[in-house]
Amino acid sequence: MTAESHFRAIEKMYLAAPINRFFLPKIEVKEGEARIKIAVKEDFFHSAGAVHGSVYFKMLDDAAYFAASSCEPEYFLLTSTFTTYLTAPVSSGIIEAVGKVVHRGRNQWLAEAVAYNSGREIARGSGIFVRGKALLCGAKGHRLK
Repeated sequence: MTAESHFRAIEKMYLAAPINRFFLPKIEVKEGEARIKIAVKEDFFHSAGAVHGSVYFKMLDDAAYFAASSCEPEYFLLTSTFTTYLTAPVSSGIIEAVGKVVHRGRNQWLAEAVAYNSGREIARGSGIFVRGKALLCGAKGHRLK
């Protein structure tokens, strides 16, 4: 499998996750990096009228996870730890999270992600992702072609 076909396969896997029927994200993966975008909608709001922190977490974790996953062609990765920092509220527009691998070990990856709204940083996070036992080829939506 080429690197490019691996990136397209994990993009399809991400979009096939049932939770993403709610968020309707767009994803782009390349070596050591992932970009995810979602349009803000009122369904994401807490009672004070801004995006709930769980949406920030999902965006950051997904971007960092798929950046790390771009470096592992065979096995499903697992989020071991993830720390999130929320820095600004959002109530409209597009949220874009950019994840990048900052360290590669033999069986684990450290990746960071930053979320933006209209070019302004709104959150950041970092996590450790470890190689699991499940093969990617068995994951929902994962296609090699």
